[in-house]
Amino acid sequence: MSKIIAIANQKGGVGKTTTSINLAASLAVLEYKTLIVDADPQANSTSGIGFDPRTIKNSIYECIINDITAKEAIQKTDTPNLDLLPAHIDLVGAEIEMINLQNREYKMKAVLEQINDDYDFIIVDCSPSLGLITINALTAADSVIIPVQCEYFALEGLGKLLNTIKIVQNRLNPELQIEGILLTMYDVRLRLSNQVVEEVRSHFENLVFNTIIARNTRLSEAPSFGVSVIMHDANSKGAINYLNLAREIVTKNGMEKESATDRTEVIK
Repeated sequence: MSKIIAIANQKGGVGKTTTSINLAASLAVLEYKTLIVDADPQANSTSGIGFDPRTIKNSIYECIINDITAKEAIQKTDTPNLDLLPAHIDLVGAEIEMINLQNREYKMKAVLEQINDDYDFIIVDCSPSLGLITINALTAADSVIIPVQCEYFALEGLGKLLNTIKIVQNRLNPELQIEGILLTMYDVRLRLSNQVVEEVRSHFENLVFNTIIARNTRLSEAPSFGVSVIMHDANSKGAINYLNLAREIVTKNGMEKESATDRTEVIK
């Protein structure tokens, strides 16, 4: 059985796709079989890991709407242990098409159940909205990571997202947990960044990951090369941050592997 983690925040530009790609790649490097599910019509996870969304024939859209099996749509990436269930622009119309479907909130859950035993981790990159596709992701997930950028409006909209998570827990997925709040785009030179870290930690205490994702040039560059930061520059701060996050999640879920520890020592 895989651990399914949705990366969600209806606020754009907080690092959802960056986290989806780089957390998944880090888990793969730690020798966990990992799948990224691109559930965002912008298909940034698909392009960010080296695929052209325009040439994708089968995607998460076909799985949800046309009952294509997940295995027919999954693509192997250049990173060992890392696969992709891609997206393309048709996903924009999926929410309208799903309105009249029976059990419409459970469509993604049904897709992922087909491959649940094939992976250790499934990471779902959600769109920056609280629409039906995001609700599907939260209904399918075991837990949710909420990226929060270390900037002025950091907590804006967080209450709305937490309320949506509560509704999903009450009505659709009672097993859904908050895996953690992840602080992103941290700049050690800025007083504001440090204030946001303090504020979020005082508000949410143990829900906040110990790992903080710092602003990093290599992290910003990697998607333009169609690779994760760990494949772009394994010694960069961004790569080390996401490896630390992967380790933290693995430890939290009691899924440590001896070989994974040895492997990360080599990378560091």
